[in-house]
Amino acid sequence: MSASTQTVPPQAGYTATVSRVLDAKMALLDGDLPRYLLKAGLAGVLITVLLLANYLVAGLFAASGMPGGAVVGKVLGAGVFGFALVFIYFLGAELATSTMMVAGVGAATRRLSPLRFWKLLGACMLGNVLGGLVIAILVRFSSIVSGSTLDYLGHVVETKLSYVESGWAGYADLFVRAIFCNLLINLAMAAVYNGKVHSGFGKALAMWASVLVFIVMGFEHSVANAGLFLSYGFVAPIDWTAALTALIIAFLGNTVGGALFIGVPFTYLDASAQGY
Repeated sequence: MSASTQTVPPQAGYTATVSRVLDAKMALLDGDLPRYLLKAGLAGVLITVLLLANYLVAGLFAASGMPGGAVVGKVLGAGVFGFALVFIYFLGAELATSTMMVAGVGAATRRLSPLRFWKLLGACMLGNVLGGLVIAILVRFSSIVSGSTLDYLGHVVETKLSYVESGWAGYADLFVRAIFCNLLINLAMAAVYNGKVHSGFGKALAMWASVLVFIVMGFEHSVANAGLFLSYGFVAPIDWTAALTALIIAFLGNTVGGALFIGVPFTYLDASAQGY
């Protein structure tokens, strides 16, 4: 996502709009890499902070002993995390998962070669992880991840790493969950970019709802997982090899969900794509 999206006329079609967003991303990446990484780092910071807030809320309710507390906490925590994508979009930060859809449109319209496709996604993911790392370091020297929050994070990390520990069946489960995660996220972004949603509130609602649903459903977001593993791993033991493996699988699944399931078919369906 980029602040440049705000200059696109509301009547512009999906492919035309996303192509202009792509051009702005590539111009920044090619012309000013440090600034691009900073914008991607901001997205990583926002994702990680709001993810921790999500787990703080979920952990408090899970530890409360109230009937259905774990379910209530999961939903309310997901609602908190849902604002992450909203902040990222309106602040013009660069998030790898939504960039995957943009890169998919670039591949479908032949504006991006395979090399530049992966260059864009790799640079964005790197910046996102660096942003998450900054928050993880700060968390290490605080008591934010402690008590019920630490217990809940430990449970979540154990669940996510269990996919890797389960062999190929677990890899497939994680991969599919990552596909569904980014399919949801980029359905919201497609609604934002297709010119049908004009109000800021409408755009925010679409993005917030998509994130809430993927959290409640237990889908896998590579950037959020990076922030989670770093924040937890700096205060408690973690299998870093398994965590890295899980991140790679989630990243590839997210790429399929965003680029192949949304970017490519929506380009084909968009009438403005004729002539590419």
